[in-house]
Amino acid sequence: MSLALRDKLLVSLYIVGFILVCVPSIPGDKIDSKVLNVGKELYRETLPLKMGSRLYQLQGLKPYVWYEVKISYPASIPAIFSLQLKKGNFNVELNMHRKLLNTEKLIFKTQSIYAINNQGGMYVLVTVEPEGIVAIPGVQEREFVLFNIVCDELLLGIPYKAWAVVGLALLCLGLAFMAPSFLPSYLLQKDETDQEVDKNS
Repeated sequence: MSLALRDKLLVSLYIVGFILVCVPSIPGDKIDSKVLNVGKELYRETLPLKMGSRLYQLQGLKPYVWYEVKISYPASIPAIFSLQLKKGNFNVELNMHRKLLNTEKLIFKTQSIYAINNQGGMYVLVTVEPEGIVAIPGVQEREFVLFNIVCDELLLGIPYKAWAVVGLALLCLGLAFMAPSFLPSYLLQKDETDQEVDKNS
């Protein structure tokens, strides 16, 4: 191999290497990232309506506990959300979610803290796509979609924040069953057999 040919080849390799290092990566390949703390809802999050995605790092997870990640969004925005649970190394996916009207949920159970930290943490990948068509011709589609996202700890399949409502409902039911025993008898509706006995006497 001649010296001139080798020099040309080295210069070409340097130029290609310089271009690869200096040219920024394509923006579509980057995934936006944020932190989602357990029990703290993030309000008015935005994503591009067309193929928008964001990775939320879950913080404050406890070992061997069930969690629910929930997204709620305005029903006036025609969009399809997808939630995927990812481990830190991103090679494991869990997609145990259920769709409700304008809410998307993902329910999962954590492993030991050692396993979570050893795998690089846990993440939720949120993606959104438009659904349907523009209802009014000539009106431009929305570019961004608004949503709220929260990660809650579950107890018997119910978020901790909802247990106050469950307790209040049980208290109301208990009072409804006990109240008749404390009311005067003339306020209570009489049985038909008692009314017939009263008429005959």
